[in-house]
Amino acid sequence: MSTEAVIHPTYGNWRRPRRPGLGPLGLVGTFGVFGGLVVTLLASLISLYAAIFVFVPVLLFLVPLAIRTQDGRNVYQLLALRVGWRRRRARGAHLYVSGPLSARPGGRFRPPGLLNKVTATEGRDAYDRPFGILHHPTRNLYTIVLGCDPDGGSLVDPDQVDVWVALWGEWLARLAHEPGLRGASLIVETAPDPGTALANEVLPRIRPDAPPAARAVMEEVVERYPTASSEMHTYVTLTYGAPAGQRRSKEDVITDLAIRIPGLLSGLVAAGGGSAYPLSAERIAEVVRVAYDPAVAADVLNAQAQHGGTGLEWEDAGPAATVETVNSYQHDSGVSRTWLLTLAPRGTVRSSVLRGLLEASPGTRRKRVALVYKPLDPATSARIVEADRRAAQFMATSGRGMVQARAASEVRAAEQTASEEAAGAGLVEFSLMLTVTVDTPGQLADATVAVRNLTAASRVLMRPADRMQAAAFSCTLPVGILPWEQTLIPHELQEAL
Repeated sequence: MSTEAVIHPTYGNWRRPRRPGLGPLGLVGTFGVFGGLVVTLLASLISLYAAIFVFVPVLLFLVPLAIRTQDGRNVYQLLALRVGWRRRRARGAHLYVSGPLSARPGGRFRPPGLLNKVTATEGRDAYDRPFGILHHPTRNLYTIVLGCDPDGGSLVDPDQVDVWVALWGEWLARLAHEPGLRGASLIVETAPDPGTALANEVLPRIRPDAPPAARAVMEEVVERYPTASSEMHTYVTLTYGAPAGQRRSKEDVITDLAIRIPGLLSGLVAAGGGSAYPLSAERIAEVVRVAYDPAVAADVLNAQAQHGGTGLEWEDAGPAATVETVNSYQHDSGVSRTWLLTLAPRGTVRSSVLRGLLEASPGTRRKRVALVYKPLDPATSARIVEADRRAAQFMATSGRGMVQARAASEVRAAEQTASEEAAGAGLVEFSLMLTVTVDTPGQLADATVAVRNLTAASRVLMRPADRMQAAAFSCTLPVGILPWEQTLIPHELQEAL
């Protein structure tokens, strides 16, 4: 009798992009070093005091660039974050009030912050299904939202899981060839089951002449089953930008996106997405409404079950009032805190590495995990992998002892990435964001402990999005907010810092 060992595939080889420049200084700091040395040498030709007068300011400028936190931010970036928060508080921008009692015309409940200027329209795809389009006028971006019901991972063969992962990677690689695509995100939202759907499905089917014992059993099932179950929703957002120098009408954008949706949905289905479908403008508004006011989740599900929809419009999807603090975001019936990824799991991981992070957490009203992707075109991908390959080879030949051993591992990872990219694999930049919503501010401490345990089990390092909780909360909603598109400083300059 012989037994065959089951080999579970492992994954990984994600790498943090290397910052150009000398050590932690970055490109701007490196230019500052060489420029400061040249100016200091020229000043030394005049006198020693002139050289000191030039060298001291250069040194004071470079030291904050060299001091970095664990997530790679330097002192200037930390100061900019604190100054921006103080300015928002001084202007009262951390407070938001909408509705008839607000000073805004119309008296409607528009979403706040980054979503305040967004407008929603609706079109129909090739199968005559309605799909919503969110227009971000400040950046002239258009977002579509796709919903899917992924197949569960329980009792699934490792080979099938490996196929799903490969097809998901292929779907992400295809995004680099999508004309005008600026970014994508995958949002998994979990919440305790309110029992509304089960009650609407079971109670109307109970016959009036049913035996009392059978009726009691069914009513008890409806009452107790939701306490041990949860609901899970998965959304995929795709954000497109108009080509530079071209002005496109809204009808042209709707037609273009309607043609692309069937192909995008077929790729999601093949990657284990289960039943995939586009979300209508009404459904998107309902998701945003429930995120800002979790207490209405049961009412929304009840209206969907009884009337087929709520009739909610985007202009009324926002909260009545919000208050942003340093480490939390209060909105209607919930208080939220958002965490940002600082370090992905090192080494190889299995396909279930994020399972605990994605499952519903006891004691929380809602939880959203958002994976944000920035696909890179083939030319940029080739340039990045070759630069990383050269940098890894340089580090492997310039150190000794343990440093050289770790650099040798970096060389192997860089060589594998380069060979996979040359074979046609795609390259994407990604990050992860986590938002937890509870009922009262006092429950945030317990939620923080639970998140710390979940991230430790998932082997990821995350930090709270302090002083930017409102913007981070919007980024975890399925509305197509791309963080790198919302910064005042260009993304390229931030990378150089």
